[in-house]
Parts: sequence; structure tokens; C-alpha cells
Amino acid sequence: MRKRILLLSGSFLLAIGAYAQQHLTTNTGAPVGDNQNSKTVGQNGQVLLEDIHLIEKLAAFDRERIPERVVHARGVGVYGEFIAADNFSAITKASFLKEKGKKTPVFVRFSTVVHSSGSPETLRDPRGFATKFYTDEGNYDLVGNNLPVFFIRDAMKFPDMVHAFKPSPIYNKQDPNRVFDFFSHVPEGTHMLTRVYSDLGIPASYREMDGSGVHAFKWINEKGEVTYVKYTWKTQQGVRNLTAEDAAKMQAQDFQHATVDLYDNIKKGSFPSWDLYVQLLKASAFDKLDFNPLDPTKIWPEQISKPVLVGRMTLNQIPGNFFEEVEQSAFAPGTLVPGIEPSEDKLLQGRLFSYFDTQRYRIGANFQQLPVNAPKVSVASNNQDGAFSNRHENSDVNYQPSVTGSNLPDNNQYKYSQSTFTNTASVQQKISKPDDFKQAGEFYRSLSEKDKVNLIKNLTGDLSQVKNRDVVRKMVGYFYMADADYGKRLAAALKLTREEVEKLF
Repeated sequence: MRKRILLLSGSFLLAIGAYAQQHLTTNTGAPVGDNQNSKTVGQNGQVLLEDIHLIEKLAAFDRERIPERVVHARGVGVYGEFIAADNFSAITKASFLKEKGKKTPVFVRFSTVVHSSGSPETLRDPRGFATKFYTDEGNYDLVGNNLPVFFIRDAMKFPDMVHAFKPSPIYNKQDPNRVFDFFSHVPEGTHMLTRVYSDLGIPASYREMDGSGVHAFKWINEKGEVTYVKYTWKTQQGVRNLTAEDAAKMQAQDFQHATVDLYDNIKKGSFPSWDLYVQLLKASAFDKLDFNPLDPTKIWPEQISKPVLVGRMTLNQIPGNFFEEVEQSAFAPGTLVPGIEPSEDKLLQGRLFSYFDTQRYRIGANFQQLPVNAPKVSVASNNQDGAFSNRHENSDVNYQPSVTGSNLPDNNQYKYSQSTFTNTASVQQKISKPDDFKQAGEFYRSLSEKDKVNLIKNLTGDLSQVKNRDVVRKMVGYFYMADADYGKRLAAALKLTREEVEKLF
């Protein structure tokens, strides 16, 4: 009888398992209602911490690798300084931007994104461009890439996107079939794919590439007034890229050429520098635009907001210990100073949680006490203990409020800016005005004929490996929506039949 009960129990569990496979669930088996959109305050408001599926998904993703970074594993770091070009106190109360000529020490880590720590620096991939400003009011991290846009606009999709780019869990090999299977369902990726498959996808060196904060942020002045900004680093060495053929030759000679180039130039006193620019927009201008300015798959055209020079950064010192200073360096877009806050960009909102979470997992709860990550100002916090704690706290009062003289008071001048929500429902929706193709087409038309030829060749090289013709047709359709010439050239290169092409267009 007991055996029969066990068999029945097993059948019952199998039946439950079969049922569970019919839809996506959380790790506890609860059905997922929307795996594409985070829960926000209104359609364009902040992401809510109560989106349990989003938090679980990002937390699980952050813990996928030990001890290597999940993304940006291959990198190199350098110290330097940033000098403000003007007094920006009318727009932001950030201390390091309130005085013309003010110097702020920095640490910068350049990286590739998808590939492992020992991978070649010649592979097609966005390049990470993360800058840590050691300001006199704490650290500020500007964490971005060399390209000004991104593949997706909601953090809900980030683990899926990286899984598609990473090696197959069966064959341990990166596969264009997986990449384009994912992006055939993500039209918003068309702009970034066009940029990364152009020659910009393989910078000749870290010195010879621009950088971008990608997201919109908020600058807050002493009056509490908010201005939205986008950051761009402009290299003073000139932009130079490698074709696929150039990259193959370079890889045969030296697969870590970008690290060697950066260190060799600094050793001989040829210090690389970048000018930092911001574009400025008020929230009142948002509705007048034909795209959502908080969408990270979009740039802000210069006719909408002309770039303003903020300062110059020069890199001039190589770390003494690569592991301690480069591998253990930790950046997070939530590392902010008074006067700079995150925007409501849904991808950025997810990164605010995910980056801190992954650093606490990868390095430990006290990663901010390591010298490369520690601020240059004193820290007064009631946080305590944990692995490798080195705070040297000797007060009996590790709480607030308290009647004792050692109590740490708040400072009201550093309160966050206020947001107003009136009769707004929480939702899980795609943003309004997604317009997935217009800017991709504008970028394509801005390319020279040589660059267009290389773009088509680079895309064809990967798309020709995709076995599912429906995926190929769908991807070509996206590129055609961006620009007819773009789509037709790809269709011809991939030998799509006339019937297949007509179905697309």
C-alpha cells in the first residue's frame, strides 16, 4: 500500500511538473505575469522594489559566476585626474563641478562586456567605460560604454540578453543562433546592433574610443530644481576602429593589445585624455519630442540639446597591483553624490539594485572598504561587521537616533529631490513612443560607403550562421524598417529569395 502511495505521489508530482512547464514561473513556482516590463509608477515612473520577479531575476543573475564578473570580466584600470571646465552650481550642487579648474582624482576601468577574463581584446563587443570620481563629498561612479545606446530598455530583459550572448549551456560555445533568436523578438535592439556591427564594435584601443553614460541622469541644484543630463566622453586621441580583418591580424599578433597599448603609452608619458560633455533637458520638453528621452536605446540629437563641456580627464598612473586595484575595483551607477540622481529610465532603475548586489556577492559586503573603492573622505556610517570589516569603529552607539553626543545627525540639505505622483496607477507596460527603428536608420545613413559595406559584411557573417530562416527574415525586416537600402543589402547578402523578401516588405 505504501509503495502504491509513493507511486501515486510520484505521478502527481510529474503531473504538477508538466503543468508548471506550460508557463514561466518564479523560483517558487508562482506564474509570471509579465517577463518583459518592470512594474513602475505609471508608464514612465520609477521602478517599484515590490516587483519580486524583477528582484529575484536580477539577484539570481548577479550570482551566476564565481569569482569572475558575469559581464565586463576582461578589463584594465588606470588612475588619473578630472579638471572641471566651469562652475555648474546653477544646475547641480555636486561639489566637484562647482568650481572651474577644480581637480578630482579618478580611477577608470575599460573592459569588454560579454567575454571571459582571458578573452582577446579584439572581439566584436561593446567596451565598458567606468569612471570613479573620488570627490570631496564621496565617490561618484559614471558607469557606461563606448557606444551611446544599449540593446534593451528594461532591466527585466538583461539576464535573458546576456544569456543569449554567453556560451550555450550545452555546448559552451557562443552561437549567433541564440543571439538572433533573442533579438528577433526585441526590435528595440536594432539601433545598438547596427552600431556594434559597424566598425565601432571593435575599437583599435581603449585610448581611441569615445565613452557614454548611456542613461539619462538628473542634476539637482541647491533650489531642488531638476535638469536631466546625458554624458559623453570625447577622446582627444581621435576615434580609430579595426575592421574584422584588421582584428584577426591583431589577434594573431597580440590578443591583449588594448591593455598593452594603454600601459605602454602611460609609461612613456603619452597620457590619454577625454573631454566630458553633457546634454541638458528639462522634463517640460519631454512631451514635445517624438521619442522617449529616458529610453537608453536612443541618443539625444544635438539639435535637441547641444553638448556642453564639463571638464577634461587625463589618465597618468598605472596600478601597482592588478588584482587588488583592477580586479577588485567595483563600480555601480547607484554610487552617487548630492546633486546627481538617477532618472526614471527602467534599465537604469534595475542597475541601481543589480550592480551593488553583484559587487557584494563577488567581492563581499565590505567591498567599499578596499583602497581602490574607498572614498578619499572620512566615512561615518552605522553599518557594521561582515567579512573583512575594517571600519575601526569604537563607539557604543551604532544606531540612530540617540541622546548621546556621538549620535550622527542628518543633514537636510542633502535630501533627495522630490517627485510628485497624482492618481497614477502602477503598471507593467512598454514605454510610450518606442520608435525602435528611426535612430538606427539615421545612424546607418550617417556612415560612409566603406563603413556601410563593412556593417553589411559583419552582420552577414553572423546571420549566415543562423539556421532558422524565420529568425533571419525577421532580423532583416528590422534592419529594413530602419532603412530600406540597409535591409535590401542585407537581404541580397544573405541570399533571401524574392518571395522571402516580399513577405518582409
